[in-house]
Amino acid sequence: MSRTMSRITALATTVAAVATTWTLSAGPALAAPPTPPSASTAATQLAGLTVKAEGSTTGYSRDKFPHWINQSGTCDTREQVLKRDGTGVTVDSSCQPTAGRWYSVYDATYINDSSGVDIDHIVPLAEAWKSGASGWTQAKRQEFANNLTISQLIAVSASSNRSKGDRDPAEWKPTNTSVHCVYAREWIWVKYTYKLSLQSAEKTALQQMLATC
Repeated sequence: MSRTMSRITALATTVAAVATTWTLSAGPALAAPPTPPSASTAATQLAGLTVKAEGSTTGYSRDKFPHWINQSGTCDTREQVLKRDGTGVTVDSSCQPTAGRWYSVYDATYINDSSGVDIDHIVPLAEAWKSGASGWTQAKRQEFANNLTISQLIAVSASSNRSKGDRDPAEWKPTNTSVHCVYAREWIWVKYTYKLSLQSAEKTALQQMLATC
């Protein structure tokens, strides 16, 4: 190999190394939350779910759903979602956001500081517990609480997340009505994936939301 080619190869290796470091430590926001199935598929999934009276919260604790586990490098689940759902997100060596902007679809507001952002479980942990997760293993509950492969986790404003709490769609819906269709599809996707039950009123509310699609 010539001296010139050796220098070109070395330069290319250096550039690649710098690019990799930037991507891991201070890269731009990644993809949006996974897109849920279509409204027609969601309706089919909804019809396949078991309708029954809601269970009890007896024995429930958030500690039984270990969350914000390590996902990649120094990033835990919360930090990974902040990177994914924001725009212009940069992070430090600990994966803590140092800049970025997040759009909260629940209330159609922008947040410019990650401290004002909550990571919402579309199907809340307590709701899952009452719908069948009380009988799961700890490992399965951990998977549920950190699942990035379905639309179970989303970055939203802290105020909208706390307004929602552990309530299902019969009790709470996003104030931004334009997202009712996708919210219902996300909720159904999660419950269908994990074979969780739902109440009659919850099913009716989801059907009404799907009708807006």
